[in-house]
Amino acid sequence: MRAAPTFGSRADAHKRYDERYFERWYRGARTRVHSPDDVERKVHLAVAAAEFMLGREIVSVLDVGAGEGAWQPILRRLRPEARYLGVEPSEYAVRKFGARRGIIRGSIDALGEAGVRGRYDLVVCADVLNYVGSAGLRRGILQIATHLRGVAYLELYTSEDELTGDLQAIDLKPPAYYRRLLRAAGLIRCGMHCYASESIASRVTAMEGGW
Repeated sequence: MRAAPTFGSRADAHKRYDERYFERWYRGARTRVHSPDDVERKVHLAVAAAEFMLGREIVSVLDVGAGEGAWQPILRRLRPEARYLGVEPSEYAVRKFGARRGIIRGSIDALGEAGVRGRYDLVVCADVLNYVGSAGLRRGILQIATHLRGVAYLELYTSEDELTGDLQAIDLKPPAYYRRLLRAAGLIRCGMHCYASESIASRVTAMEGGW
């Protein structure tokens, strides 16, 4: 598995999420961690999971740590009527893609301060969580749960996983650590990086939702 962060935090505050960073890890053919096809498949997976659990098409998406907003054009093609909001701390990414792709500047543990309001059918947090310090991670997952009414796609890797890519400032903890955080936030595991909100808990079967 390959990893690359798009979210600034205390743990990686010395890193610069500028154009060169995104060019290397997200666009460079030889160095990128995900191909365009990989991203496309992730989006299809997350949308399908949310719509299956909700029993309808999604109408809203919150992308936390959106980076340059790579998910937004794909979501626009799949669900053109769905409202999309991206939150990203990189000044470069917001300056270049904010107006075009609906991205505002903010951090995972201060979504309200960034202007995020209400709840969303799908909340995305990809290439982010393993680069956030412990305190910020706890606050961030709680805030994600607060803004979720459907399914969250949360990429989380553990100390038992083997990763390549940008490993600078990555913080991998045992699986039990993340399970505790997610349970405390009321998120219910339903497979493939997807977690259901408590409001649709009745739709998660025992085999899907076991910890």
